[in-house]
Parts: sequence; C-alpha cells; structure tokens
Amino acid sequence: MPTLRRDDLPTRGEGGPDAERPGRVGIRTCVACRQEAGKKTLVRVVRDAEGRATIDATGRAPGRGAYLHRDAACVEIARKKRALDRALKASVSAEFWAELSL
Repeated sequence: MPTLRRDDLPTRGEGGPDAERPGRVGIRTCVACRQEAGKKTLVRVVRDAEGRATIDATGRAPGRGAYLHRDAACVEIARKKRALDRALKASVSAEFWAELSL
C-alpha cells in the first residue's frame, strides 16, 4: 500500500484547511421567514449572560444567537410567531422589539 502524502489526503471544504477562500460568505437562516441569506445582510440577535436579547453589531458577541432580516415584515413575523423567543430560549422584552423596529 502506498503511503499518503499531505497532497493526497482528503481536505475539509474547498481547498483544505490551509487554502485561502476569497469571496466565501457565511450563509445563515432568518428565524422569521426561514430564507437563507448572507451573514452580512442579516441582524444577529444574541442572548447575553443575563438572559436578555441584544443586537450584536459585530456578529461575534458570545452567547446564543439568532439571525433576522433587517426588513420590517420579518421583524413583525418574528414578533408574532415568537421566533426569537424560541431560537434564543429566552423571553424577548417589548423594549427590545421597539429597539429592533427602529
């Protein structure tokens, strides 16, 4: 049996762990409309250590997160269906919904 060189080993994803991947975009799903979109076009809502929902402007805050379109229709659907409550496993306050709809 021939020995495998690093070039012959199976790789993870496109081009392996060492490859640079320009143009690669993270795909996330909106909790309201269930449509997939690029991470940059969605708002990340995160449950912080105190159990409150907050908007994560950086996209890297620690805590349980959920994504939502920046569209008023998706915000309304998420509020009516309590989609953020389920995704974050916490209750979302009325003040947060007011902040999100601005």
